[in-house]
Amino acid sequence: MFQYMVPFFFTFQFIVGVNQVCDIEIDMINKPDLPLATGEYSFTFGVILVALFLLTSLGLAWMVGSKPLIWSIIVAAGLMAVYSINLPLLRWKRSAILSVLSNAMSMMASFHMGPFLHMKTFVLKKAATFPRSMLLSCFVVGCLYTVISISKDLADVEGDKAAGLKTLAIRLGVKRVFWLCISLIQMAYGIAITMGALSPVLWSKIVTVLTHVIMVLYVWNHAVNSVDLSSKDSLQSFHMFMFKLVTVECVLVLFVR
Repeated sequence: MFQYMVPFFFTFQFIVGVNQVCDIEIDMINKPDLPLATGEYSFTFGVILVALFLLTSLGLAWMVGSKPLIWSIIVAAGLMAVYSINLPLLRWKRSAILSVLSNAMSMMASFHMGPFLHMKTFVLKKAATFPRSMLLSCFVVGCLYTVISISKDLADVEGDKAAGLKTLAIRLGVKRVFWLCISLIQMAYGIAITMGALSPVLWSKIVTVLTHVIMVLYVWNHAVNSVDLSSKDSLQSFHMFMFKLVTVECVLVLFVR
């Protein structure tokens, strides 16, 4: 597992870094405390740093020799590069649909398909079969990653407008997009409850249904009582809250049979 995690540590530094290198003017408005936005790091130093991160991750993956690891890095880093870099046919963040797709697919490759195939085929030397738990995980977590991709723009409307971006939050408004996010989360949990109820294993049926019912109620309570749609800090906190839901789902999926 560390053979997968260590190269991806550097991949994530590239993913975060390339977005900051390409968004200095936007970050001066939305996130003025970032090192490139404040001028603490120069643009040239930022480019060199993110390039070194990418080369390091690919070099380590090549040393490990795992094809799923190498391809996961290429897919994740490639998608976030075309999302961020301002060149013809690139800069996918200008499109609401391409922005969501690139972010969600990058996270799915990084956190789920990549490590699963690495452990299954490279470490355990088994065929790449996909059990019921993996299929449910891909669907539910895929929905959560879609929400993460959408919700990250809720607190950045001011800077995105200045940059001419057309995010969903700008097109539809913060309130509509927020409740769209909540609806997607509840839909994902609804599918998990349905699949749990259809499980042939009694203990898995009980655990899967009960835990996801609790998650439905918990998310609804959080949305109604803990999120202030007029506060950038509260919207940013909601975005980070989504990663907690992903973490919980990664634990719950272990009980799916």
